[in-house]
Amino acid sequence: QLQLVESGGGLVQPGGSLRLSCAASGFTLDYYAIGWFRQAPGKEREGVSCIRISGGRTNYADSVKGRFTISRDNAKKTVYLQMNSLKAEDTAVYYCAAIITWGPICTYSSGSYSKGTWGKGTLVTVSS
Repeated sequence: QLQLVESGGGLVQPGGSLRLSCAASGFTLDYYAIGWFRQAPGKEREGVSCIRISGGRTNYADSVKGRFTISRDNAKKTVYLQMNSLKAEDTAVYYCAAIITWGPICTYSSGSYSKGTWGKGTLVTVSS
């Protein structure tokens, strides 16, 4: 059974950086897409980015494009989200999720991952 565990969250000042990790166990990720999502208090869950494990194609929400970078280490079965130039509005619980995908392009629509595997999240707080 595929399991995902997020780590790397914490408190950071505006303009700072964090790198989140999403470690997978139980299955090889070759046929999966991994998405990163976030949910701020009182707000709906928002898709942030995704990566197709095979081929490495990525996709980003406009709100993070140019600031966040998603990558993967297939040997470690881990997907990373490098977050730079963080803003207060990036404060949220960040989740990763996995779905099997056959298409060339991944999606970061949370609805597409409704039947996928989710981690439990890691809290990112951007505050001075």
